[in-house]
Amino acid sequence: MSEMKKILPAILKGTALLGAAATAAYVYRKDDTQKQHSILRNFPLVGRIRYMAEHIGPELRQYLFQSNLEGTPFPRKEFEDVVKAGKYKERLIGFGSERDFSKSGYYIRNSMFPKQREELRIDNSQKINTMVYKVDEDGLITRREHREEKQVDPFYLHDEDAVIIGANTCRKPFKVKGLVGQSAMSYGALGKHAITALSKGLAIAGGTWMNTGEGGLSEYHLAGNPDIIMQIGPGLFGVRTPGGEFSWEEFKRKSEIEQVKAFELKLAQGAKIRGGHLEGAKVTEEIARIRLVEPGKTINSPNRFYEFSDYHEMFDFIERMRDVGGKPVGIKIVVGDLDSLEEMASIMKDTGMGPDFITVDGGEGGTGATYQELADAVGLPIQSALPVVDEMLKKYNVRDRVKLIASGKLITPDKIAISLAMGADLVNIARGFMISIGCIMAGKCHTNACPAGVATTDPKLQDGLVIEEKMYRVANYVISLREGLFNLAAAAGIDTPVKFERKHIVYKDEWGRVSSVGDIILTPDKVEEIRDKERAAK
Repeated sequence: MSEMKKILPAILKGTALLGAAATAAYVYRKDDTQKQHSILRNFPLVGRIRYMAEHIGPELRQYLFQSNLEGTPFPRKEFEDVVKAGKYKERLIGFGSERDFSKSGYYIRNSMFPKQREELRIDNSQKINTMVYKVDEDGLITRREHREEKQVDPFYLHDEDAVIIGANTCRKPFKVKGLVGQSAMSYGALGKHAITALSKGLAIAGGTWMNTGEGGLSEYHLAGNPDIIMQIGPGLFGVRTPGGEFSWEEFKRKSEIEQVKAFELKLAQGAKIRGGHLEGAKVTEEIARIRLVEPGKTINSPNRFYEFSDYHEMFDFIERMRDVGGKPVGIKIVVGDLDSLEEMASIMKDTGMGPDFITVDGGEGGTGATYQELADAVGLPIQSALPVVDEMLKKYNVRDRVKLIASGKLITPDKIAISLAMGADLVNIARGFMISIGCIMAGKCHTNACPAGVATTDPKLQDGLVIEEKMYRVANYVISLREGLFNLAAAAGIDTPVKFERKHIVYKDEWGRVSSVGDIILTPDKVEEIRDKERAAK
């Protein structure tokens, strides 16, 4: 027995080495004889290191090699800003900004005589009970923190400053006491845990709204009792007949739901200017019930509505929706065709008709799945698109009839304030809210394998997202954004963020030259100059 004890380690070691050698030989032979990968064929076994590094490259860059200001679609700094606001309701920093001030960008003009806190028009009469984390220990290896209850100010707008959508057109206008809401995210693109956490968190914060996305109104959107904008895409999910036509009966049924405050017709989306596609295997009984489609059958939705083919027909359709539902109706657009945009404004003036709000989605917007060429090249980014729409509506004297909602990576108070100054009345955020409930920007939204349980319907992955924990992060995030807007308003010398105008921001180029926004945006007059040059060239 003693002899066996002596030789056993050597036997085990030898067996392990032989096993490793056999495995390496097998892999070497497999790589050397396969015909798919030239790197593996020329460099068997060793070439696998290259593929392994490529596979984990995004994680290595995100956590080890990129600076806080690098990374897409959001740099690490902005990602952490959202996380800290949601988890700790804390946005203080130390030692100074990490922004690269040598680069071009927009800046908010500060006033020599900023507003005092008591001079701001804030409605904090109704406190909000939330939960925040406190750090007990933050060492290199160990980290301890606990969660505690906290009563916070909501930072609502005064009633007289509240934004009212459909004030003069609807039986039931939509009054909003906060300038920030959740952009369109469908159930199916996001899992039920994610949608429920968002619904409950937005309801806690109040003064905001939740856009259902084009996938229909689900019980998960309704779970927290928030204000809801129901989006209707060309697939007509949730308001369609069995034959795929628009159902006025179903639409009326949805409009009678108290939580539904408005409807949005999605003409286009910044990152997905195309029709939708959902494999039949993903069309469960539940999805089919919500979308009013057949279970197990593949869905291919068109890239535009069959119900109308020009602005006159669309405006007639909107008028009927308002008449039947009694609530505001808006449209979601991506700006690219300036001639078409001007045609819309002109018809709005001539007919006295049109939407109650226009959601301007920048080309930098996010999506669960789209094609690279559409995401990268189609549609103007929000800081170019928004002022164009604002100016065009003013040119035809219809700007006062319609509210503008800006959308496109506006996840921090400064970006929101700049958009308000450029012409927005309200701001939509999607990915910021996804980050608040745990998204780590893994870029797997289209695979149903989201590791954070956000953009997935996989039951196991969704279990990682605890609704009763994440809903408070949603509330803290939106409240922090509203507080930040009032901080910026005070710095600019105005008593409420609804008063932000273009005069409150400037643009600095890489050479240090400062321009007013009016000098650089694409106004109707500048559009006409471009057209004149094009005509002359022809």
